[in-house]
Amino acid sequence: MAATTTINPESAGFNPATKTFHSLRPPIHLPQEDAPISVVDYVLSIRSASRWPDSTAALIDSATGQRIPYSDLLKRHKSLSYYLQHVLKLSRHDVALVICPNCVQVPILYLSLLSIGVVVSPGNPVSTGSEFARLVELSGPTIAFATSSTAYKLPKLRLGTILVDSPEFESMMTHTFDLDLNLGLGPTQPSQSDVAAILYSSGTTGRIKGVMLTHRNLIGVVALCRSSAVAAGERASPAVLLYTVPLFHVFGFIYSLKSVALMETVVMMPRFGLDGMLKAVEEFGVTDVAMAPPVVVAMVKPGSSERYDLSSLKSLVVGAAPLGKDVIAAFKAKFPAVELAQEFYVLGHARIICAKLFAGYVGDPEGTIDNMVINEWLRTGDLCYFDDQGFLYVLDRLKELIKYNGYQVAPAELEQLLQSHPCVADAAVIPYPDEEAGQLPFACVVRRPGCILDERSVMEFVAKQVAPYKKIRRVAFVNSIPKSPAGKILRKDLRKMVLAPLLTTSSSKL
Repeated sequence: MAATTTINPESAGFNPATKTFHSLRPPIHLPQEDAPISVVDYVLSIRSASRWPDSTAALIDSATGQRIPYSDLLKRHKSLSYYLQHVLKLSRHDVALVICPNCVQVPILYLSLLSIGVVVSPGNPVSTGSEFARLVELSGPTIAFATSSTAYKLPKLRLGTILVDSPEFESMMTHTFDLDLNLGLGPTQPSQSDVAAILYSSGTTGRIKGVMLTHRNLIGVVALCRSSAVAAGERASPAVLLYTVPLFHVFGFIYSLKSVALMETVVMMPRFGLDGMLKAVEEFGVTDVAMAPPVVVAMVKPGSSERYDLSSLKSLVVGAAPLGKDVIAAFKAKFPAVELAQEFYVLGHARIICAKLFAGYVGDPEGTIDNMVINEWLRTGDLCYFDDQGFLYVLDRLKELIKYNGYQVAPAELEQLLQSHPCVADAAVIPYPDEEAGQLPFACVVRRPGCILDERSVMEFVAKQVAPYKKIRRVAFVNSIPKSPAGKILRKDLRKMVLAPLLTTSSSKL
């Protein structure tokens, strides 16, 4: 959609003719929509223009130290693509379920599947058998790729399950085939409008949904990443990026593509731990880290990072959930030389011009219609505002707002305040039902070891910093806050864990 009048930068990008906000940044150039190009074609075309040599490390396993240079990554990608298409007979529009922890095989698998038009459907390896059954019901996969530790939870599929940590899979990537691996894909060449991936919502407020993303959606995101890299200026050496986010999450999935396009060296952590992450930064000279907010919160705690050499670190990119102002301030005070950036992936914004609007929910036309408004705009459910300079601020999810005496209270704001308390290791705020007020802000708090903290202290700490209607009215101390692997608070699980016993007790007293 194009603006019909000139956008005035002083109006924060607002176009009065279309009543729409437009980005004040230069436009991003995308391929023609009818061009026969997949996201992998686009990624490799950008990579081919890089000034870094093919001997640059593409992937590093932080646990074993295994390094795969770009020259090897490309060979593995071609070999695996050929095997998937000509031996396993996977074809365009087939769906492949990928249930793997972060490992060096997964980015190569993603590239190979996407290049032949197979829809990638990555899921959380810690999900239960019934949850995997739901994913299979939604996406209808013909094949699964898993590890020896996750395969047992999967149902039988038409083409079975392949273990990516097996010698057989290694052979698929390294075998030299007699046929020309550069042969075109012919009729299986994916188009930009084809569904490329089905990523799953975390189910924080209801049943899991499968979000369909097209090749053009992903091309748009990679183009945006490339534009940001160009704007940042040339680097003296390739970026060394550490993934702490899971590759099955949209954050990690997109990064696995953009890292190849920009020829970044990616350090993979099979299992995340703060000490392991900091050790990897020191050992591999990591320059950039992609992470969720809880990792930032942990890094700013006293004594968390002082024994590691983090001088190589240049930037942290945070996504999947909001990061509070107090945490940002604490991070900048502790790491003044490290740039901190937040990324917001919704693959389409409400009333914001964007080329990345997702294709809908798989197997859920009603859910798709409910979230779309006129002219295929997406209703994201986020509470946002623009400032005078055109910056977009995302405050919270509308579904998660607490309604207190007619006022709307954003849990994220209170959570950020609570997490700034020196005796609070973690915190979440949920609504507590109340006959008079409707809902009360209810804080679930994890104490730091060795700290003394009571309910009154928590409520007074917040009350001094917020308007009266935002005060915390109830407090519960818990051992942990349930979260998704990407760091998003699982409020549905938290309500079940904390509220259900309290409400049951209250009812029994009546």
